[in-house]
Order: sequence, then C-alpha cells, then structure tokens
Amino acid sequence: MSDGRSSDAMTSNALEVVIRIGLVVGLVLWCYDIIKPFIGMIIWGVIIAVALGPVYERFYALLGGRRGLAVTLFTAAMLVLLIIPVVLLADTVVQGAVQLGTALRDGAIQIPEPPASVAGWPIIGERLDAFWHLASENLEEALAQVRPQIAALSKWLLSAAAGAGLGVLTFFAAIIIAGVLMGNATSGQRAAHALFTRLIGERGEEIADLAESTVRSVATGILGVALIQSLLAGLGFLAVGIPGAGLLALICLFLAIIQVGPALVLIGAVIYVFRGDSTVTAVIFAIWCLFVGLIDNVLKPLLLGRGVKVPMLVIFLGAIGGFLSMGIIGLFVGSIVMVMGYTLLMLWMETTVPGVEVEKIGD
Repeated sequence: MSDGRSSDAMTSNALEVVIRIGLVVGLVLWCYDIIKPFIGMIIWGVIIAVALGPVYERFYALLGGRRGLAVTLFTAAMLVLLIIPVVLLADTVVQGAVQLGTALRDGAIQIPEPPASVAGWPIIGERLDAFWHLASENLEEALAQVRPQIAALSKWLLSAAAGAGLGVLTFFAAIIIAGVLMGNATSGQRAAHALFTRLIGERGEEIADLAESTVRSVATGILGVALIQSLLAGLGFLAVGIPGAGLLALICLFLAIIQVGPALVLIGAVIYVFRGDSTVTAVIFAIWCLFVGLIDNVLKPLLLGRGVKVPMLVIFLGAIGGFLSMGIIGLFVGSIVMVMGYTLLMLWMETTVPGVEVEKIGD
C-alpha cells in the first residue's frame, strides 16, 4: 500500500516538475519572441557602451558628476557624429546616380575600344571582346542585351539600400540604448558579474572582465581604426570631387574591417584623379591617400595596446557572416562576437586541457 502511495507521489512530483519546466521554457520563448526585433540594436548598444565607457567617465567627471546632463550631451554628440556621415553618404550616392542617369540619357558616356589582348583571354575572351566592341559603338544596344542582369543588379542594390537604411535606424536606436547603459554603468557591471558568476562559477567575474576588454579592444583597435580610415578617405574623395565619394568610403570601411585594407580603392581613386585633374592636385591627393593607407600601422598599436591576438580569419568570418545575417551593422557586431567567442573558447581550453597556453585579449 505504501509502495502505491510512494509511486503516486513520485508521479505527482514528476508531473509538477514537468509543468514548471514547461512554463519556464514557454515564458523564455515568449520573451525571446517579443525582444527578437530589438536584439541587434541591444547588442550594438552594449558594444558602444563598453567601447566608449572610459570616454564617458572622463566626460562625466568633467561635468562635475551631473549624470543626467552627461548622458544627454554625450548621447547627442554621438548622434551628431552618426548623422553627418550618413547625410554626406546619401548625398554623394544620390548625386552619383543622377549623374549616371543623365549621362546615359544624353549619350555622354563614351566606352573606349577594348585592348587587342582581351580577345585572347581564356573562356570569356571572345564574348567579352565582342560585347566591349558593341558597347564602344552602340552603348544602348549593348545595355539592351544585358537588361535582365541589370534588372537583377538594380533589385539587389535597392534591397541593399533598404538594408543600409534599416541599419542606420538600428544604429540610431543603439546609440540611445548605449547612452542609457553608460548612465547606469555601475549597476550594469554588477549585473554582468552576477550573471557570469551564476553561469560559470567562481571565474565568472574574470570572464566578464575578459569579455569587456575584448569588446573594447576590437571596437577601438579594429572598428575604430576602420572608421577613421574610411572617414579620412571619404574626406579626400569629396575634396577632389570623385563621384560617389560616400559609397567609396563605405567600401573602404568594409575592406578595413575585414583587415584587407582600403588600398585598392585608394589606388583606383589616385589613378582617376591623375587622369582628370591637375598634376599638383593629383600629387597632393596621392600623398593624402598614402597617409590614409598607412595610418592604421600607427593607430592600431596605440588603440590596441598589445593587440587583439586572434587569427585574421576569425575577424573576417565574423564581419562577412554578420553582414550577411544582419546587414551593414553586422560588419561591426559580427567581428566583435566572433572575437569574443574565440577568446572564451581558448580560455576554456586553457583551463580544461593541461599544457595548452593561450594568449588572452586585454592582458
């Protein structure tokens, strides 16, 4: 009889546990579904807050500890720094599109004859040579032959533009979130330490500090340098009147983030200026581009300290994967998340596999 009661009690307890777990899982999934649209901007807001935390603290002290005023002014300054490049980028892209459309309509675009060597290229040489000849004689007819491809490219460009616009809005909201987080940095740091301690154990605070230093290192040493390089390149493009200067600056930003560098874009811009401007202007612009291309060799040691000791492939995959999954903003978020994940993995291997030595970020 007692065995039956014991069995009934065990069944009742098991059922109660299953119901509680189901309710918790359901609540977690429901919360995730609600917050899912905001995950990207929250992650980016945390990254901005961590990266600019030391700057905000100095600004906060400069204002005599008036937290509300410091948060408001600092957030406003970040928004202004976002809006100005976006306006310049949008303006140059629109102007470039209008100029291209006008030139096509008026027949002002002249395509030179292809070099004789093009016909000898393997696989595509003959077809490319024929199409190039046609374009040099009758551009409209040549464009008519590739109309489906142009339509597909236009569709992709419109989609990319919409994604870029959404990314800017996300970044706008992330800056506001970052301002709120920086205004509550102390409580946020305590919460992060408590969470990591709860999840990992006694090394939780160490891991939390490591994550913070990783985010700060990548944000300043990789993303910060990329932003500075692309901004300086864009200013140079605008100064000499290169069409689509904002778009070229965006390409420079992308190449700098994935650690390829903006050299290809800068070299092309220098060649363009030498063909169309005076020699003095071209030489000055070439010197400026050389300065922009080499400035990362100076800035990275200053901003990274001992450097972010991770393979370039990790940063590259993070930037590309983030871009494919989240758009423009994913270039930043993806590289940081991948570097932090790689660092934590190496730390875990160091603590679990005897004899493995791993260089840590932020040491």
